[in-house]
Amino acid sequence: MVYIISKRDGPHREEVAAKDFLQKNRTTINALANHLTLGRWQQLRNPTPAPQPQPSGKLWSTPPARPKEVEPYVRISHNGRVVIADLASGRQLDFVGELRGNGQSRYFALATRENGIFEPLNDELYKVLADLEGVSVPDETSEAHLEQIISGRLGLEAISRSVE
Repeated sequence: MVYIISKRDGPHREEVAAKDFLQKNRTTINALANHLTLGRWQQLRNPTPAPQPQPSGKLWSTPPARPKEVEPYVRISHNGRVVIADLASGRQLDFVGELRGNGQSRYFALATRENGIFEPLNDELYKVLADLEGVSVPDETSEAHLEQIISGRLGLEAISRSVE
């Protein structure tokens, strides 16, 4: 971009001509803009406030939402993450570990700092699940079995999943 600096102050001749042209043709420009925007141009320029709802005489009362009890279960995601999640909301409660490797060489790795996990398991969960470190999980049947073992050790209700 090039800036032309002149000794003359004030607007340039081209700017004055453009402003004059726009001012003379303002009604035509507004009519075209209204036509192209299906009338929204005029609504944007002259906004009218939305009408306030009229009271109907009815009183609506909504009871406060009760926090639902958490129903934890063990879930192995498609990407190999093993988590404890809430059945009602689907939210993750704890990260247990992950399945690593490919095909027949897949194995379970607990969430520990040694396995490169930033937020490791708490000590209670680690003591209960420590011997599952490195367990082979080659197929979906083994995944379902691992879910049942973890659920049993943690005292959670096992959720059955269909294995095809």
